[in-house]
Amino acid sequence: MQAYRFDSFGSLDELRLRDEPDPVPERGEVLVRVHAVSLNFRDLAMVRGRYPRPCYPGLIPTSDAAGEVVAVGDGVRAYKPGDRVMGAFHPRWFGGDMPATIAADSYGAESDGWLTELKAVSQEAIVPLPDGLTYEEAATLPCAGLTAWSALTGRTPIRAGHTVLIQGSGGVSVFALQLARAVGATVIATSSSDRKAKQLMEMGASAVVNYVDEPQWGKAVRALTGGRGVDRVVEVGGPGTIAQSLRAVALGGEIASIGFLSTENPGIDFFAMKMSGASITNITVGDRAGLIELTRAVTMSGLRPVIDRVFPFEAAREAFTHLESGAHMGKVVIRGLAAA
Repeated sequence: MQAYRFDSFGSLDELRLRDEPDPVPERGEVLVRVHAVSLNFRDLAMVRGRYPRPCYPGLIPTSDAAGEVVAVGDGVRAYKPGDRVMGAFHPRWFGGDMPATIAADSYGAESDGWLTELKAVSQEAIVPLPDGLTYEEAATLPCAGLTAWSALTGRTPIRAGHTVLIQGSGGVSVFALQLARAVGATVIATSSSDRKAKQLMEMGASAVVNYVDEPQWGKAVRALTGGRGVDRVVEVGGPGTIAQSLRAVALGGEIASIGFLSTENPGIDFFAMKMSGASITNITVGDRAGLIELTRAVTMSGLRPVIDRVFPFEAAREAFTHLESGAHMGKVVIRGLAAA
């Protein structure tokens, strides 16, 4: 089989394609022929030395993929050859409390990921694809889709009449826009691009605040809600955006803390956090049960993931470069050799 590995970190040029032996599924495992892989910011963060958890070079990168079961090991009853499946982001977090092994199980960071032709994986670490989705669309669900779902269905699930703030137009934010609109919530977005702002409005955002023109965009968002603030902030920027998120959130609202896209770190004003009355919830994608719930919601709502561009397998490095450029709207996908 063919598989990509990062020989070292620091440059995308270190992503190398290798010929390797085909894996053989052991007891309880299935062998998946990978049809599509979806990229996430974390995949770049590892290379650039910005990932907040341990990560090691030499591994197969990426965490999100969809493919076809081509063989099963002894004792496998849940799947058979020909089944369409996708991997769960956390392969051993099935539900309930997060397992202590969550970091060691992390695809691309401490264990081999999915940017490969074939992968042997536990039957418990995959779920069936939603009906009607292509492999490319389904590959976007395990991280970005589930993260948005977890951010919206947490302590207080978002319902019709609520207002949600999303930041930018990356995978998580676009999924949050789609899912929030599906339940009748109002969505306000931020962006620095007039082109992307127009696209977000066409997708259902009620308003878009340009954060370059409005550095105090938290106040601008609050003004759009009549001074009340938003019920939920899908916070993907991290240290550089949390201060404005605190200004935008309603008293008693919730900030779902997800990403660390921003590089600046001015610190958090404790009194601003205290006086906001908001709860801050740390989102670590979600468990397998949540992924199954998401697939049901996608099927029932008819949601179609937004894919900016699909790259062929041999152009994987170019896909990483496109993601890093920030020019994308939604997800960047690499088509597997099986689909070539």
